[in-house]
Amino acid sequence: MAALKIKKGSTSHSAYNLRPNFSDTQEAHTLAVLVDNEPGVLARVIGLFSGRGYNIESLTVAEVDHTGKLSRITVVTTGTPQVIEQIKAQLGRIVPVHDVHDLTVEGPSVERELALFKVAGTGDKRVEALRLADIFRANAVDSTLESFVFELTGAPEKIDAFAELMRPLGLIEVARTGVAALSRGAE
Repeated sequence: MAALKIKKGSTSHSAYNLRPNFSDTQEAHTLAVLVDNEPGVLARVIGLFSGRGYNIESLTVAEVDHTGKLSRITVVTTGTPQVIEQIKAQLGRIVPVHDVHDLTVEGPSVERELALFKVAGTGDKRVEALRLADIFRANAVDSTLESFVFELTGAPEKIDAFAELMRPLGLIEVARTGVAALSRGAE
């Protein structure tokens, strides 16, 4: 009897469909996690990411309910859709976690970030830095004869664009807060 010459996963009607049915494209997702404000919670959440090799692109944590002792952790992470689902499921199983929301897929959301930029320069570069800061609505929060410190609030893309424009003008240092995000609408 001759062996059948069927390529692996060549049909979707096989009982042993070996074709991958998942995506391997990397997507950035913003996760909002409501947790108890107690010692060690952030370490457990971050431990979930580091223990499984997941990357955190942005992390913001603050207490949002003083009476209920609740904090909100906003995490921007990148992964395949399957990895993101796994992260959300694993976050939901951590004991002090009350709620996990994927703001990227749940509908429209607002994301903002605060950044400080130290730019050094004299002459035309100094004038150009001030002109660009005005266009981006950045505030000069410190000024010396050789440098400025600009404060800029906006979407992460706006922060990135401002940084790229300031690089040739003498950008020395950048400090970013990380993304703070809320879903839009009444809920």
